[in-house]
Amino acid sequence: MPNIKHITRRLKEKGVGTTLTNELLSKHSTWKIGGPADIFVLPATPRGLSDTLKIAGEYALPVVIIGGGSNLLFDDAGIRGMVIKIDAGLSSIQIDHNSIRVGAGAWVPCLARAVGNAGLAGLEHVIGIPGTFGGLLFMNGGSQRRSISECVRKVRVMDRKGKQQEFSRQECRFGYRTSVFQYSDFIILGAEIECPSGNPGLIHQEMLAILRSRSKKFPRKLPNCGSVFVSDPALYDSFGPPGKIIEDCNLKGAAVGDAMVAPQHANFIVNTGRATSAQVITLIDTVRRKVHARTKYWLRCEVRYVSTDGVIKPLHQFL
Repeated sequence: MPNIKHITRRLKEKGVGTTLTNELLSKHSTWKIGGPADIFVLPATPRGLSDTLKIAGEYALPVVIIGGGSNLLFDDAGIRGMVIKIDAGLSSIQIDHNSIRVGAGAWVPCLARAVGNAGLAGLEHVIGIPGTFGGLLFMNGGSQRRSISECVRKVRVMDRKGKQQEFSRQECRFGYRTSVFQYSDFIILGAEIECPSGNPGLIHQEMLAILRSRSKKFPRKLPNCGSVFVSDPALYDSFGPPGKIIEDCNLKGAAVGDAMVAPQHANFIVNTGRATSAQVITLIDTVRRKVHARTKYWLRCEVRYVSTDGVIKPLHQFL
């Protein structure tokens, strides 16, 4: 491993943004799980991100890009390399009539409210999603069987050498909870989206109704990553959504250590205290095996596991 102090000194001299060492990733995970990252950077600008990537490349450092940490499970041992968090420095929201330019670090509920307050419809379904816009694009996230890709016109990205380019909506290859970015090294900087005009009062009412519904169905008080498993269309047609199937397997409330299948909704795993990544992995493996025994389908994970060497994949690919 290269000299951490030397690398961080270079990053600070470049003025890339906030640079930390041995930062606990549990602070940046909605699950509140994860050990230390050797180097942790919050770029202040796209230029800061580009400079950070170039310095990391000079030392062949493993680099992990994160947003709000709402769909990731960090290893208890942390990451031997660099973590770059796309946050406030890349979070601008610019609304011009029906066109909105959004930075990847924008908080999704704040974006939904800003767009709704401007009298634009189409983002009501994301009001309750606790994550950044970049993560929403990466996963083609949404709720109520809807996806953010419905509004996307083009996406701005940066490659690992610091060069920017744009992807058209078609080039993003959006599918249900998937995009081309899950299979490439591009870093999402932001996007231009387009929303139709609507009634601000009605938009606000719909958002409140969605939030009330989510508060009744989903766990809110304990740390979690959102939906753990993807809703597979074939599985859905035969047995229903993952939460129902897991509940039918009598797994609500099942626990390994402090990791527990949420009593409110079985497609959520909550941290009831000091859950570890190992406990979460064991619980997910148990759920998948029991669902397979009942349905002959293997549940695919929406949550992605981050290994100590910086490899990120859907968690089921590590089992």
